[in-house]
Amino acid sequence: MKKTFSEFRSLLRTVPPVLAAVMILSVVGMNLLANKSINTGLEWLALDCGIIFSWVTFLSMDVMTHCCGPRAASLMSVLALGLNLFMALMFFIASRIPGVWGESFVEGSEAVINAALDNTFGGAWYVILGSSVAFIASALINNFLNHGIGKLLKKESGFGRFALRSYVSTFIAQFADNLIFALIVSKVFFGWTLTQCFTCALTGAVMELLFEVVFSPLGYRISRSIIKKREAAV
Repeated sequence: MKKTFSEFRSLLRTVPPVLAAVMILSVVGMNLLANKSINTGLEWLALDCGIIFSWVTFLSMDVMTHCCGPRAASLMSVLALGLNLFMALMFFIASRIPGVWGESFVEGSEAVINAALDNTFGGAWYVILGSSVAFIASALINNFLNHGIGKLLKKESGFGRFALRSYVSTFIAQFADNLIFALIVSKVFFGWTLTQCFTCALTGAVMELLFEVVFSPLGYRISRSIIKKREAAV
């Protein structure tokens, strides 16, 4: 156990602190904003506001995998999940503390709005369970698939190699993330059909991939900067 913990600490030290902080914050933000759905105007396109942060999470994992390897990125994902669960517990405790939210002061609706805000931040156990299982599964898929593709493309270099690794791993991992969550939560607790689960997972993965395509040049520059600094320090 001591050896495993020591290895865990050693691997985490390889991850740049700012990158780690950005990833952890994005995981917390992603799960909190997932409470709000997006009105896309299309019946077949189901999205939530968690997409604002989810691309940051997966791009961070891609950069970590590129610079530090899949094990370090996966351990960072486990740490992010643990801290997100801790934050979920803090939000739950806050939702149970007697008091009034500032936004609930609407004449005649104070109690309803206050309860709604408490429930939003307090969360439901099945949503937290579903999102946790989906995230850790998709993180492992993303990190090791990204690394595997990189090994197949070891003769290639530059942005093209980084982009192909990121695009393929992100799309497959995001599809898995959306599908697992839909099967655990949406199908069981909200009566979704399998068709709806697969459609939501696919359309969500496509949208996530678009974010990855737009911001992958930024991820590549960050990864190159990290690698250059390490090479200079040797």
